[in-house]
Amino acid sequence: MKKAIHIQGAPQPIAPYSQAIHAGNMVFVSGQIPINPFTRELNMETIEIATRQVLDNITAILDAAGLTLDHVVKCQVFLKDMADFAAMNAVYGEYFKTVPPARECVQVAKLPSDVNVEISCIAVAE
Repeated sequence: MKKAIHIQGAPQPIAPYSQAIHAGNMVFVSGQIPINPFTRELNMETIEIATRQVLDNITAILDAAGLTLDHVVKCQVFLKDMADFAAMNAVYGEYFKTVPPARECVQVAKLPSDVNVEISCIAVAE
């Protein structure tokens, strides 16, 4: 059985999807972009600021499921410009300090709202 996770502390979906789905012991977090959930404004002056906002949004969604970033086993990172790879990684590493999840990072031509980064993830409750 699956259950949708929907919280006010993360950006509201801009299309017909859930912020996350809890299925069994797994949580699938939809791609998050750098939107401040309280002001609804894009927060992407730099890739570092944008990455922090995205990972804070993911953290809030996982928290609603009773999980933390330590439960994340897989991430997908989408960058508008691969030149941002090193700066994004520096911030990403601040959030995943011990055992970083499996991950791929790809450059894409365009992202929703023309943002510079989007990250989705899968977490597993132990």
